[in-house]
Amino acid sequence: MLSLRCSDERKNKMTYRKDFTLPAEVMEQVAEQGLEILPEMIRIVVNAAMQAERSEYLQAEPYQHTPERTGQANGYKPKTLHTRVGDITFAVPQVREGGFYPQALEKGLRSERALTLALAEMYVQGVSTRKVKAITEQLCGIEINSSAVSRAASQLDSELTKWRERSLGEYLFLFLDAYYEQVREDGHVCDLAVLSAVGVNRAGKREILGVSVSLSEHEVHWRTFLESLKQRGLGGLQLITSDDHAGLRAARVAVFGGIPWQRCQFHLQQNAQAYVPRKDMQVEVATDIRMIFDAPDRTTAETYLAKAVAKYRQSASRLSDWLASNISEGLTVFAFPTSFRRLLRTTNGVERLHREVRRRARVVSIFPNPTSCLRLVSAVLAEMSEEWLTGRTYMIFESAT
Repeated sequence: MLSLRCSDERKNKMTYRKDFTLPAEVMEQVAEQGLEILPEMIRIVVNAAMQAERSEYLQAEPYQHTPERTGQANGYKPKTLHTRVGDITFAVPQVREGGFYPQALEKGLRSERALTLALAEMYVQGVSTRKVKAITEQLCGIEINSSAVSRAASQLDSELTKWRERSLGEYLFLFLDAYYEQVREDGHVCDLAVLSAVGVNRAGKREILGVSVSLSEHEVHWRTFLESLKQRGLGGLQLITSDDHAGLRAARVAVFGGIPWQRCQFHLQQNAQAYVPRKDMQVEVATDIRMIFDAPDRTTAETYLAKAVAKYRQSASRLSDWLASNISEGLTVFAFPTSFRRLLRTTNGVERLHREVRRRARVVSIFPNPTSCLRLVSAVLAEMSEEWLTGRTYMIFESAT
């Protein structure tokens, strides 16, 4: 097994740049070139806005040391975007501690992303050219004809299929979770399960490995999804973290039966509340379980567990039995270094990912069919996976000496 340690260091650091104002030579170029200078002006203005956002986020200007400063700037990362005025390379400000992304760039991307997804969605629904034209004009102020819709949808389908079917390799950790979207199928609106898998590769980067839209979380659907990951080359796993959904458990054992499993501690906390007989006991029970999970080692955790089981044997016998049968499944993470456990012990990261997917794809309230749901979700996940791979290192692995 590799030895592990956490790091907030970012790669590909860039030094501070000084070109975030509108210089006189640019004004001269505007006079000479007119609209042709638009890409450069957009770059300068957006870069300046992003830098201002970072300064506000850190509560300090570059190189300024104040008591109110909340973190450290960490240079810039180039990001080239395809816009309607051409390709523009922006300098995206970074923060050493993570958690910051400039809204100036996000808002600039919104209409471009909405246009691409809207075109694909309208195409799938068979919406008339007139309606597509009205929607795209409202979104982006440009006109689209039927041939452009067809080309855009075809290109997007091809790119997303390649992404979903790309070859995988060795990943040390795998996180599995699902959420539901409303989809119209056979004339009825039903809730379909969106199954997703997130891995951490040997470079310590998180990556979204796959996504599937299925009828439910029954074993047959999870098993098909996990087998597809394995067929694409997924291997090298040291730990799988997931909830204890019956279908997922059966599929995981069938496909990755020899891999250690960490039951999500967050879900365990939630599940335990169903066995608490009185409301006034909920906080106390949650505190006792958290003490088990926050123990310094597994031996201590098991000692705390035994005490909790004995403590509730008389006052909450069903809870006591449940604790004895289930909590140990959330202790597998103690086999890994202390600094690493918080990253491995829950599926909270995947759930945050799902919330972001919903936020960015909420332009569709009810998907017209499963294919359109898969297309839109895939488009958002592919973009987010790319941001992870080019962003900060999630974990650092070192060979054991």
